[in-house]
Amino acid sequence: MSRVQNILVGSVRGALGWVPAQWLPGGTPDPLIGRRGEIGRQAPRVDGEVKVQGLARFSAEVAVADLCYAALVHATITRGRIVHFDTSAAETAPGVVLVVTHHNMPRIASPALIAMSDLTAIGNSNLPILQDDQVHYNGQVVAAVVAETQEQADHAASLVAIEYEAAPAETRFEVAKADARIIPSLLIERNHVSLGRAERELARAPHKVDSVYRTPWQNHNAIELHALTVVWADDDLTVHDTTQMIAAEAATLAKLFGLKREQVRVLSPFVGGGFGGKGFWDHQVVAVAVARMVGRPLRLQLTREGVYRIIGGRSPTEQRVAIGADADGRFTALLHDGWSVMPPYSASPEAYTLGTRAAYRSKSFEILQRHIDLAVVPNTFMRAPGEAVGTFALESAVDELAHALALDPIELRLRNLPDKHPISGVSFSQHAPAKSWADGAARFHWERRNPTPGAQRDGEWRVGMGCGSGSFPYMRMPGAAVRLTVRRDGTASLACSGQEMGMGTATVLAQQVADRLSLPLAAVSIEIGDSALPAAPMAGGSGQTVSIAGAILAAAEKLPIELLRLAGNDSPLAGLRVGETRMSQEGLASAAEPSRHETFASILSRANRDEVSVTASGTPPLEVLKFAMHSTAAIFCELRVSDVTGEVRVDRLLGSFDCGTILNPRTAASQFRGGMIMGLGLALTEETLFDERTGRIMNPTLADYHLPSHMDVPEIDVIWTGIPDPRSPLGARGIGEIGITGVAAAVANAVFNATGKRVRDLPITLDKLL
Repeated sequence: MSRVQNILVGSVRGALGWVPAQWLPGGTPDPLIGRRGEIGRQAPRVDGEVKVQGLARFSAEVAVADLCYAALVHATITRGRIVHFDTSAAETAPGVVLVVTHHNMPRIASPALIAMSDLTAIGNSNLPILQDDQVHYNGQVVAAVVAETQEQADHAASLVAIEYEAAPAETRFEVAKADARIIPSLLIERNHVSLGRAERELARAPHKVDSVYRTPWQNHNAIELHALTVVWADDDLTVHDTTQMIAAEAATLAKLFGLKREQVRVLSPFVGGGFGGKGFWDHQVVAVAVARMVGRPLRLQLTREGVYRIIGGRSPTEQRVAIGADADGRFTALLHDGWSVMPPYSASPEAYTLGTRAAYRSKSFEILQRHIDLAVVPNTFMRAPGEAVGTFALESAVDELAHALALDPIELRLRNLPDKHPISGVSFSQHAPAKSWADGAARFHWERRNPTPGAQRDGEWRVGMGCGSGSFPYMRMPGAAVRLTVRRDGTASLACSGQEMGMGTATVLAQQVADRLSLPLAAVSIEIGDSALPAAPMAGGSGQTVSIAGAILAAAEKLPIELLRLAGNDSPLAGLRVGETRMSQEGLASAAEPSRHETFASILSRANRDEVSVTASGTPPLEVLKFAMHSTAAIFCELRVSDVTGEVRVDRLLGSFDCGTILNPRTAASQFRGGMIMGLGLALTEETLFDERTGRIMNPTLADYHLPSHMDVPEIDVIWTGIPDPRSPLGARGIGEIGITGVAAAVANAVFNATGKRVRDLPITLDKLL
């Protein structure tokens, strides 16, 4: 997040502007684009059977002999220092093995904060972990208790008595705005964007809106709690963790504990949901250190309340969006600025303005984010960080302008869609939001919408329709590596440290390998979730699948070199060069003469080899800097609002997506729907309640933090354009986060259409409608 980074990124982009596209990754479209095979088929999940049979082992279920258990003690003040511990009652409680405080915790450095320039830096906080007497936020880990059972550890933790000396700390959003800071960059983009004279254009515009929108704190609530099982064997460390950054966690643990990288192994074959929250936090460091201290395997699983105390979530935001338009509804000014929380010890900027930059054409832009320092748990990335809340503000403002212009809100959007990036001027790699809108409107029967707010009723219910646009950037991360193996028995396997968090990663990887090698899907096996395998990137930013896809492509191009070397002079392939071959019919063939073909099994049998393997990494993701690459969504909502209670009932929800090639319609539809359900939570129910006097979260349970239930979720329809992106592997872009974007705005706009009441402060609860 530095000015130097801005200069470097700007320089690379400038240089790439002069490089012919065909010289870059994706310059020649992936040969699998458009080919009908396993990719694009509704293949069932390859891990489905083990999961439904209860055979999938998660990190808190690994059987280990002589296991002990840990529980954490959390600070109850906002900021200050620990004056005195009384651990005597805890130490003498039944089953207690050890009580750990900053007095006896080993000296360990703080992890480096997550950084785009260093993919091994993965800390969500860089505060000291049980290293001193300082308290930085309410909920911080201040002690740990180890016992023979989890119940004994939990009980003993409750017996630790702590005397504090409190210090002044700011926990009030509104007050802290005065001291907000401006960071130079948001991820790899400049923070401040100024194009034209937007304030002047806004003042001159014949039609304009200028409003403030607010979104609340939100917490992570993955169904699987954060947990790890730690085993030391001399100086070799094995960690079974629920994490979405396996390889990077292994590297970080090695650094923190003074080990060689090969001495650390992180295993995480199954994760019960991550959404950005299953990163690197204090509890992992505490568990590894304490397990070493007691000399026994140890398990630490956070309670649900513990997740709220030390695992950050989505920052609150206050956003101003102002749009000026001419008489035809074409934008002349687009301003988006505001505040969010990011303490200096955290790394997530909640970049709610990033999506705005590519969403619409405008004569002028003024975009800026300010960050507030509060004494609270460090916020972190949460599904579509920034875009989820940014699209609420932007798309609500667009709807307000459409109403002021007496123009259909879809028509207003279509009039302002860009044909190139509105700010940088670079070409889109592929961009079909107009088709998404047309397809979605037809499928949803948008023509039935009554444009007059409050005009449609059904008894006590007011009925309305609304829409909103969503977006999420394409991300292919550097450094992804895989090992691709073919065997004499005609099977193949792919190995990498990738994460399976329920989104179908293993399934779509198997489909890719099958098509790359021209094998049946049943002949392909996938090995992931182990840091001992070639390093895959973290599962985040909707970038894991396409990042690994780039590595698979590289490995599939490398494999024929080894196969031709093994084939020898007796093969039908003799004399062919690598560039003259292609994978075909479970083997290798001449591209010009397909009859010159030999199966993998035949090649390996003649060479008396059981298998042949290649390891390869994907090419640098330069296409990200050459082109504007974004997935987009058109979200439609129909709902009812009760005149009697003010409650909102969503009846229909449709998402129309433009995300490149859809690798597996079955798993993709699940991802889209899951994101849209989280969007309903953002719109209607979810809110973390802070006591601003103490900075303490007041609703750290699923009884008090309201997630959408089955009764809250309507029929959800999803469709997509399926147009491949010629600049990405397989023509695909990420789909894990696009589903949540635009949903909150669609709901809020439908509420306005139903009631005439404009709600600009999420969540939309009944008290705001009565």
